[in-house]
Amino acid sequence: MAKKQSPKPNGFVPPARRRRGFEAASGLLNTQIRKVGEARGFAVSRLLTHWAEIAGTDLAACCRPVKVSYGRGGLGATLTLLTTGAAGPMLQMRLPALREKVNACYGYNAIARITLTQTAPMGFSEGQAEFTPAPKPAPKAPDPHILRQAKAVADGVHDDGLRTALERLAGNVLSKASNNKGHI
Repeated sequence: MAKKQSPKPNGFVPPARRRRGFEAASGLLNTQIRKVGEARGFAVSRLLTHWAEIAGTDLAACCRPVKVSYGRGGLGATLTLLTTGAAGPMLQMRLPALREKVNACYGYNAIARITLTQTAPMGFSEGQAEFTPAPKPAPKAPDPHILRQAKAVADGVHDDGLRTALERLAGNVLSKASNNKGHI
């Protein structure tokens, strides 16, 4: 017989363990996804999760739903789509067919208008322009005096791998010291 859990001295009763085994992640996150979608106006979260199937792969590649805003009467909502500036005119011509597909997802004429918001292909946090990195300068040949000093530092080591690593380390330290000209 299962032992009933007694409250701790501070009054805390640990929650009972669930004994259903493994569950699908979609079942665990279903309520959280629905709440977030409803906060943005999406009464049917399927519009967000299956956008490529609803709009078609060619339209889904150039736009995505951002929000649904409802009018004062409750019917005749406006779907706002985010797209790049170049795809805007082509998408504008296909809006009536897209509105029919979206309303088929809802099951009734929920969306009366679709508005487009054109933006850059990248968001503000990723940066607006692509920068090519400056070409790296060719590495300078090490000073032969520094190479001789580095070899002298690692001269007493018998292991080949360790000796080459110490020579490289000593060469880096000595070349950095010569670049700084004694200033630390």
